[in-house]
Amino acid sequence: MSEFKPTNPVIRWIEHRLPIFSFIDHAVGSGYPTPRNLNYWWNYGSLAGIALVILIITGIVLAMQYTPHADYAFDSVERIMRDVNYGWLLRYIHMNGASFFFIVVYIHLFRGLYYGSYKEPRELLWMIGVTLLLLMMATAFTGYVLPWGQLSYWAARVITNMFTAFPFGETIVTWLWGGYTVGNPTLNRFYAFHYLLPFVIVGVVFMHIWALHRFGSSNPVGIEADGPQDKIPFHPYYTVKDLFGLGVYLTLFAALVFFAPNMLGETINYVEADPLVTPAHIVPEWYFLPYYAILRSVTFDIWFLSAKLIGVILMFGSTLILFLVPWLDRSPVRSARFRPWYKWFFWIWVFDVAVLTWVGANLPVPPYLYIGQVASVWYFFHFLVILPLLSIFEPTKPLPSSIGEPVLKGGGASAAGAASKPMEKA
Repeated sequence: MSEFKPTNPVIRWIEHRLPIFSFIDHAVGSGYPTPRNLNYWWNYGSLAGIALVILIITGIVLAMQYTPHADYAFDSVERIMRDVNYGWLLRYIHMNGASFFFIVVYIHLFRGLYYGSYKEPRELLWMIGVTLLLLMMATAFTGYVLPWGQLSYWAARVITNMFTAFPFGETIVTWLWGGYTVGNPTLNRFYAFHYLLPFVIVGVVFMHIWALHRFGSSNPVGIEADGPQDKIPFHPYYTVKDLFGLGVYLTLFAALVFFAPNMLGETINYVEADPLVTPAHIVPEWYFLPYYAILRSVTFDIWFLSAKLIGVILMFGSTLILFLVPWLDRSPVRSARFRPWYKWFFWIWVFDVAVLTWVGANLPVPPYLYIGQVASVWYFFHFLVILPLLSIFEPTKPLPSSIGEPVLKGGGASAAGAASKPMEKA
């Protein structure tokens, strides 16, 4: 790739003293070589970054009007919706932006699992990504409490009470609450965390990009790019592709914000928090439902371990186990395109996650309870048993000799011969 040489005299003057433009060019411009065969599933990383920026900007503006006090929080949200100029729009963008952020991150995660993006030498890149997911969850949970509606209050009470299952859990819960019940100190703590964590996420995102640039992007074929003939500049080829994906994303996002802004939320949260009235069904936001289903699936004690402790361990373990995926899946083949058994088990696992989401939205009574227990067992069975066994016994398809081979007509032809033949879509 050619060295960055600005022609504009102002940019050249700045670049000589602060090489920020060459840094950007190296990170996301023509100076960043990428595999030539990336498809639209690789759009979701950049979409996640844009979703994060939207959330931070709207969050800062909303913070100017929000009052983090138990007596005024609910009324301040109502004021934002009714009296602040375009406050309703800012809040709907922020509220639904969180859901869309999780959508693109979950798709990004599933793509990484399907194409084996966690395999050597990108294990640390994958682990940083899982860390980002955990930080997102913490940020989303603290933000869910801030409207101080019925579900906000009782979700904070139920979720923080989980820590009592651990040793010294009472001390942790007392610190989180700022006292002996959920109240104004709790709201202040959660507001502080919710404001701080997005900037922590930005720092970890830079680490994620740094790790990505160490070995470059993976690709659908799952083999490393072999020389310059397998690579193209990120700009303009993939910036144009990302802009198209961004257009689709913003269209769907705008449709939700303007036509169905409360579709992904619970209407009971528009009722002010009342510590004396427990809602009939306490549910978290949709993106927490699979973990909530796993938490509630354990209804019996095992030896000296209480059902509550086991449920909490499994709930946290359902995310933490993703850190171990690079070592649980030891197959030398990355992409599911060449792993026929893994492909089937991957889609069964995706269906299992969808079932857990459905179960988490329902009361923990039969048949939902039994379905959730089976789905929870399969979730961990997939990672702890299926992946290691596939690494040993799965017959894989032969890999192409280069990432260009599936694209170029004639497959294993010589570079010169293949280049002279017409191109066809992969």
